[in-house]
Amino acid sequence: MNLIADTHTHTIASTHAYCTLTEMVHAAADRGLFAIAVTDHGPDMPGSPGRWYFHNLKVIPRKLEGVLVLRGEETNVVDFDGHTDLKEEDTESLDWIVASMHDATMRDKSPTVDKVTNAWLTIAENPLVRVIGHSGFERYRYDYETVLPVFAKNGKLVELNESTFSCRSQSVPNCMRIMKLCKKYSVPIIVDSDAHFSTQVGNCEQSKRLLKEIDFPEELVVNSSVQRFCGYLKQYTQVLSNSD
Repeated sequence: MNLIADTHTHTIASTHAYCTLTEMVHAAADRGLFAIAVTDHGPDMPGSPGRWYFHNLKVIPRKLEGVLVLRGEETNVVDFDGHTDLKEEDTESLDWIVASMHDATMRDKSPTVDKVTNAWLTIAENPLVRVIGHSGFERYRYDYETVLPVFAKNGKLVELNESTFSCRSQSVPNCMRIMKLCKKYSVPIIVDSDAHFSTQVGNCEQSKRLLKEIDFPEELVVNSSVQRFCGYLKQYTQVLSNSD
């Protein structure tokens, strides 16, 4: 399976990543990618970008080195009512929002399946969120069979995140389960690197092997072709209609 976009990446603006935006875009161009989303961490994450970072992303050209650049944020789900740390004043500058759960930013330290299920059902109704980030995290398990079809109904892409295999290996069985259910219920997915360094951009080999193992249909992988990806952008964003 060929992947034409990587829509979950980080730059030195997230201080636990190590390359500039231009270096990440250059890596995407070298890999022949059609698009990249730069999605640095929302403000509740320790070491997140400064106050004006997301608001000022509009200065980034829409295309660099022939690569479509999506101006994004990985917003943190901060409680089980489905609130996030996304700032209202930043939303007009953002094309692509990944919503994720992290221990460092979750205010309720006692997750249960019911609580996490409630949070994701609320996020599913958030019109700004495009991607459900690395939701196979073992600590934040949810009722997959209930929630995944709701994600699909609301145009959310369920992410298969390459960094899970190296950073959250205990979550891989959950990711397998989620992908099997996405196949069962025809839920669109997106495969991302979660790159924190330029050499990781577009490198999703373990994710692709998992999908091959379960014979996952390529037509449900939104970033498996330019046509599918652009179709999603046209339906759910203003990216391709912007003149900048």
